[in-house]
Amino acid sequence: MSAVERTTVLVLSVDEAHLLEHSLPAAVAQPGAEVLVVDNASSDATQAVAQACGARVIGLRERMSYAAAINAGIGATAGDAVLLLNADCVLEAGFLAAARPRLAQPAVGSVAPRLVRATGMRPTDRLDRLDAVGMVVDRRRKNTLVGHDEPATGYLQASEVFGGDGACVLYRREVLDACAVGGEVLDEDLELWASDVDLAWRARLLGWRCMYEPGAVAWHMRFYSPTTRDELPEAHRRLQFRNRLLMIAKNDAWADVRGDLHRIAFYEVLALGHVLLRERHLLRAYWAAARALPAARRRRPVVQAQRLRGARPPFGLRAPR
Repeated sequence: MSAVERTTVLVLSVDEAHLLEHSLPAAVAQPGAEVLVVDNASSDATQAVAQACGARVIGLRERMSYAAAINAGIGATAGDAVLLLNADCVLEAGFLAAARPRLAQPAVGSVAPRLVRATGMRPTDRLDRLDAVGMVVDRRRKNTLVGHDEPATGYLQASEVFGGDGACVLYRREVLDACAVGGEVLDEDLELWASDVDLAWRARLLGWRCMYEPGAVAWHMRFYSPTTRDELPEAHRRLQFRNRLLMIAKNDAWADVRGDLHRIAFYEVLALGHVLLRERHLLRAYWAAARALPAARRRRPVVQAQRLRGARPPFGLRAPR
């Protein structure tokens, strides 16, 4: 595989000009980066701030889901690599210089950086806690951020992980192109939550690896995490719950499930018990998953046909502490 030469930093803004004022200068300052802001029908100063910072802007006339807006941005990029970056994430100097060389390694299609937790967008807002050093999908098919809220002194060794968190993850462009189903890189039926997990899962089916690079550092003011889940609106929690079921229906194969069926079944029983006892609003997520299942089944043959023969996602793989 040829070395990556150009990197597009793709940032989505939904009335987030106040965040872009801090995140865009750091992104534009990365050597070899072109920065593209997708203005998702914002009513604030997103376009003015982006242009003042030296970023290119594409404006969407109507508000789209996260997945659809990111797909529009990917379609407008020309870089050999694409860094998906949330507006509330600030890159440190040397981020791309540390992350990009990983893509030159055999079969490495994405890079998960070292994300540090923050309460705001300024350097003084950083905490001595990690936000994520990648993500893992365990053998129950439950996805989790690796290292979240652990001391920032850990995870100093580069290693392979299941995938990178969508807040800040670097992808080889050819991986994004190969993962597209019906022209969609991110599955637009998922809308938002777990769309990054789904993409990482599909990249694994194609035989691509993800590397965690501790030298690529950014800080992130995360909206949804294991530590903030209870504060999230019920609709968002239902969407996340629904999307896990749809990922299994679309991406899993019997060869993968066979050895883990007891784990998956046991977890589903526990999940249902939790729903009945603690979060009854999630019962609607089962119905929502059933309604979305036909679309997942239509995507499934394409996903499975693209699968590299013998490829099996490394469920449970996470960076060592």
